[in-house]
Amino acid sequence: MSAEQVVRVGVLGAGVVGSQVVRLLTEQADELAARVGARLELVGVAVRRPNRHADIPAELLTTDAAALVAREDVDVIVEVIGGIEPTKDLLLTALRRGAGVVTANKALLAEHGPELYATADAVGTDLYFEAAVAGAIPLIRPLRESLAGDRITRILGIVNGTTNYILSAMTADGMGYDEALAEATRLGYAEADPTADVDGFDAAAKAAILASIGFHTRVGAADVYREGISAVSASDVAAAARLGSVIKLLAICERTTATGPDGGPVESVSARVHPVMVPRSHPLAVVDGAYNAVYVEAEAAGRLMFYGPGAGGAPTASAVLGDLVAVARNRVAGGRGPRESAYAALPVQPMGEVLSRYHIDLDVADRAGVLAAVAGAFAEAGVSISTVRQEGRDDDASLVVVTHGAPDAALAGTVASLADLESVRQVTSVMRVMG
Repeated sequence: MSAEQVVRVGVLGAGVVGSQVVRLLTEQADELAARVGARLELVGVAVRRPNRHADIPAELLTTDAAALVAREDVDVIVEVIGGIEPTKDLLLTALRRGAGVVTANKALLAEHGPELYATADAVGTDLYFEAAVAGAIPLIRPLRESLAGDRITRILGIVNGTTNYILSAMTADGMGYDEALAEATRLGYAEADPTADVDGFDAAAKAAILASIGFHTRVGAADVYREGISAVSASDVAAAARLGSVIKLLAICERTTATGPDGGPVESVSARVHPVMVPRSHPLAVVDGAYNAVYVEAEAAGRLMFYGPGAGGAPTASAVLGDLVAVARNRVAGGRGPRESAYAALPVQPMGEVLSRYHIDLDVADRAGVLAAVAGAFAEAGVSISTVRQEGRDDDASLVVVTHGAPDAALAGTVASLADLESVRQVTSVMRVMG
């Protein structure tokens, strides 16, 4: 390594993740230089309030992020501030002048990824984002590179630690949703405003990224069907246990093949986020607490699972530093990393056409003919019943129905029809079942 070889780095943000990135860049400077083949020189850290960052040398701090990304001597910009604006414009500015970009911003990639990819391609620079999905878990690079010669058919992921902690607490400790959320907030797993996590927005952005990479098709956040976990109750958790299952919020991305009008195969992809009853025999069922895991099915490689901490300052910074080393190596060697691969351009299947299985809990009148009426509603919609369980109580009963696979729209329509039956007092719970 020549003493003159230097890769200059600017960092946007010094919060939980950014501060760890700065620390690791400083503490591991010699090792990183040996791995890259050039010294990584931190030349600026953009923050809002410099007085809150006494651990960072004052000469590195700036409140002018726009000036930092525009500096011609900055080779790589690391972005860990999040949000859409002004972040998008900052990264576009950096890319347009040829700087490499490393980002952990899943929301920005899910909404504006194609524009960022196109800008990077136009000038021949790198855009890396390992930390955008599943924190420290090596996932994006295996999907983009290690499995580039394979055909991925399905990706299932627990990609939000907050919701997994809440559901794990409800399962293990018998907590209700509100109690588990309060505990997650107390321990720092949930933000003061947990909406992005518990309503599934965070997981949906990650699902869009995974589907885009896995299926070589542009999938945006708006293409992802989304349900959160706020409606999951203690009775749902108990019902899952009776089925030998646990409830997880899953990001599910699938490639499907149907028969077209001409009799030939027609491919499409689907991406969705919602609670699912997962059999305890499935590897994802044992992923507890704030951990993440992603289960990948590919034609040649078979089934693969990636597991580890999905958030946190140091774990996420580890993924960021890995990307930074890769981008810096490319600049030293004069190469480039993977570009966007969207050649397949497959249509995104509407949620109503996706095959699902439902677990439906009904509060019904305990009298003759009720089961026949309920079965008739399923038959009218063309939905096949897998199992039925009935428990009587005084003048009413609980009727639990698990269906076979059917289009989600048909199942949702059946639930609406059941609610209109005179003998059904209430549809108390509806949950999708893996399988």
